[in-house]
Formats: sequence, C-alpha cells, structure tokens
Amino acid sequence: MRIVAGQLRGRTLETAKGHAVRPTSDRTREALFSILESGSLREGHNLVRGASVLDAFAGTGALGLEALSRGAAECMFLDKNRDSLALLRRNIANLGLTASCQLREGDALHPPTARHACGLVFLDPPYGKGLLAPAIEALRTSGWIDGDSLVVAETDGKHPEALPDGLQVLDRRRYGKAGLVFAILGDEPA
Repeated sequence: MRIVAGQLRGRTLETAKGHAVRPTSDRTREALFSILESGSLREGHNLVRGASVLDAFAGTGALGLEALSRGAAECMFLDKNRDSLALLRRNIANLGLTASCQLREGDALHPPTARHACGLVFLDPPYGKGLLAPAIEALRTSGWIDGDSLVVAETDGKHPEALPDGLQVLDRRRYGKAGLVFAILGDEPA
C-alpha cells in the first residue's frame, strides 16, 4: 500500500498482517480524494487543503496520512486496537509526520471529548457490525462533528449501513467491494 498523491506520493505504508485491519485500497482512496479536492461537494472548495482531520477506526492510518500528504493541516487518529496504533505510529514516523499527527487509543463509540470539531471526518469501521451510525452519534455528541464537518464513511458496497437521522447525504459511490458516503449534518434524511 502506498500514498497515492501529494507531497508524499509513492511512499509506502506498512500494513497489518492477517485480516484484523482492512485498509482502504489505493484505487478507492484515489477516487475519494479526487472527489474531496474537486470542489464538487461544496461550491468549488478543496475540502482537504488546510483541513483538520479525524481518522476514526484508523487502522493503518491510510486515509488520514493521505489527507496530510495532500495538504491537510493536522490529523487526529482514533483506534482502540493497540497493534493498529503501534503500526500507525511507525507509519507516521516513517513519513516524517509526527508534528501534524495525534494518536488516541479509544473507541469511536465512546470517544474522548474533542478539542474542536474537525472539518473532515473519516469513518471506516469493520463491515457488517452496525458500528457506523452509533459512531457518528458518539462523535457528534463528543464534539468531533459539527455543522461544518464533512463525514466520509466507507461501508460494504453491497450492504451499506444506515446512517443516523440528522445527516444529509451529498454523494454515494461504489468502488468494488467498498461504498463511500459523503454526508453533512442537515435536515434532509440520509
């Protein structure tokens, strides 16, 4: 696995052995970031450059690290698995991104209180476990998500999980086995 674009383009990421972590594929990440940077979701604005990012269910950190490579200001990584956090620490150090990253060991269903809401929130929970909606609710309650946040969720493409009430879906895409949902807080149903 590698960083797809930006200042760290082509640099490799260490991945976990086994099936405990399912990183977002290079192809899906490339498509996801093309959408975020194109301006198609919010009136011509690149949603990555300068963003404060949360990568929940972080695993290898591929989504947050890709955002940093493409100009995000900072990234908070949240994962409850200590092996994943150790792997992520190595990836951050190998890429020289320690100054712009913070790691928190914690459960996205019971997250720590945020210092501030993040403009870009990545959620990539294990497929088929029903974790997406409760994680979004918990992150909203603890201050990670507000009206200016864009939530990007990766789900099983064939069996996407339901989103909680109060989210407005801006776009949905499918890339192989993965589905992507782009949403904001709003009055329209998800």
